[in-house]
Amino acid sequence: MPIVAQSTDTTDWVSRYADEVIAESERRAPGKPVVVASGLSPSGPIHLGNLREVMTPHLVADEIRRRGHQVRHLISWDDYDRYRKVPAGVPGVDETWAQHIGKPLTSVPAPAGSAYANWAEHFKAAMTEALDELGVEYDGISQTEQYTSGVYREQVLHAMKHRGDIDAILDQYRTKKAPGKKQSQKPVDEAELEAAEGSGAASEDDGSGGGSGYFPYKPYCGACEKDLTTVTSYDDASTELSYVCADCGHTETVHLNEFNRGKLVWKVDWPMRWAYEGVIFEPSGVDHSSPGSSFVVGGQIVREIFDGVQPIGPMYAFVGISGMAKMSSSKGGVPTPADALKIMEAPLLRWLYARRKPNQSFKIAFDQEIQRLYDEWDKLDAKVADGSVLPADAAAHSRAVRTAAGELPKTPRPLPYRTLASVADVTAGAEDQTLRILRDLDPSDPISSLDEARPRLDRAVNWITTQVPADARTIVRAEPDAELLSSLDDEGRESLRLLLEGLDSHWSLDGLTHLVYGVPKVQAGFSADATAKELPPEIKVAQRSFFALLYRLLVTRETGPRLPTLLLAVGAERVRKLLGA
Repeated sequence: MPIVAQSTDTTDWVSRYADEVIAESERRAPGKPVVVASGLSPSGPIHLGNLREVMTPHLVADEIRRRGHQVRHLISWDDYDRYRKVPAGVPGVDETWAQHIGKPLTSVPAPAGSAYANWAEHFKAAMTEALDELGVEYDGISQTEQYTSGVYREQVLHAMKHRGDIDAILDQYRTKKAPGKKQSQKPVDEAELEAAEGSGAASEDDGSGGGSGYFPYKPYCGACEKDLTTVTSYDDASTELSYVCADCGHTETVHLNEFNRGKLVWKVDWPMRWAYEGVIFEPSGVDHSSPGSSFVVGGQIVREIFDGVQPIGPMYAFVGISGMAKMSSSKGGVPTPADALKIMEAPLLRWLYARRKPNQSFKIAFDQEIQRLYDEWDKLDAKVADGSVLPADAAAHSRAVRTAAGELPKTPRPLPYRTLASVADVTAGAEDQTLRILRDLDPSDPISSLDEARPRLDRAVNWITTQVPADARTIVRAEPDAELLSSLDDEGRESLRLLLEGLDSHWSLDGLTHLVYGVPKVQAGFSADATAKELPPEIKVAQRSFFALLYRLLVTRETGPRLPTLLLAVGAERVRKLLGA
């Protein structure tokens, strides 16, 4: 059956790309499954910036599945890349791992104490678990398995046969030296390599070097396993290849039509895979889209060498992080998807990637901003429920909460995240106290079990305990501040009296909100129900002063969790004691 493009919403970027990909797939490979691709290098912790490499094609692939078409989302694990450096700050890793630099990632030992067989598997595991929680359906491809099993043998031989043509293409982009000086044999600039690390780009040169000419293939040494090798000769007819290792001095002659211990250099490997897999759609980071970068050069190589077509796909912008308490800069300065999923539910994280076009940068909050983000998400949820949501926002919400395979797990009673965080802060996670407070939030419809508030509750607890510094945590006073209480003037004592007088009759989240905002109004001679339009500006000043007094009496600071939540958390009896009843 022919694939027919059909857009569900012209304002939705995912639908627009799905239209283009479906049409392009029908043009290139009619009747075959649509192929989209991502690449991840498990060279260390795979961070939230790398997740955009996956989420962009995932969202497009999922839209295509929703329309009833077959689609494959390939994730190439670049685990046959060289181990480039020892990352600092990784538990179980010390300077002795430097002896493995130059080996394939799958030949490097996992960090000490790891349950996994090697370095690559250790870092793939956390990402695999996160992708499963995010509902990402994909076909994983180990490049170690592809190369060592000989899957790419014909492509390797073809590239070696056309090494002169590849060299000529690469030469168009290499850094030019002054006349009379040797042309640079260095790889693309270090900044691109740093950015490429972990996002599908292997950190290696373009294959140039050596007195015997250019070769786009790097053997891993048969003695030390490192790629610090130079091909010294190659015969096209017999495929006999000789190399020497600069690290251990080992020399070896092999037949490339039987040899599987090596790989094409990155700028040849990537376009080779486009042609081999028939990739229709693959996004690339900004680091790959500059002149001379992997994506640009790859487009020419796939066309002229492998008789293929470069995938369509957007350049995606960087993902920033807002606040990173307890995140180590030595790990690259950015947390991983697994870290994010400890403090936010999967639909929220999906939404952050779905609502922004790929070329728009955005930040993922690990600081107080996460509370505002959850407020925004809950408002969107409410608009979807009452039908007032805009089409593009509805599409992003739909992509966040479900995939073509079904709904993602959700919290039965999604109480406000900031409320849950405040409760977790004050109770230090004590479940009996937490349940008591959450029941009091809405006495007319109390929750019966903490499971009703999970997993959102667990995420809020994790955020408080891992991301909020100890000096910013809320500690309720053990005893009343006698000095402060005795220093109050008549107005201050009257404000406390009014609050305590209304405590029992307002003991709910909404009721206490009305009460704490209403006390200064009543003291000024207005009704507690008076709106902001009916009140003079001085009332806001009086409210701020009253709030500061309550915070000082309850938690010794002038700020803290929202007062209604704090009062519920402290409990009526203790509130009376601390306010000098």
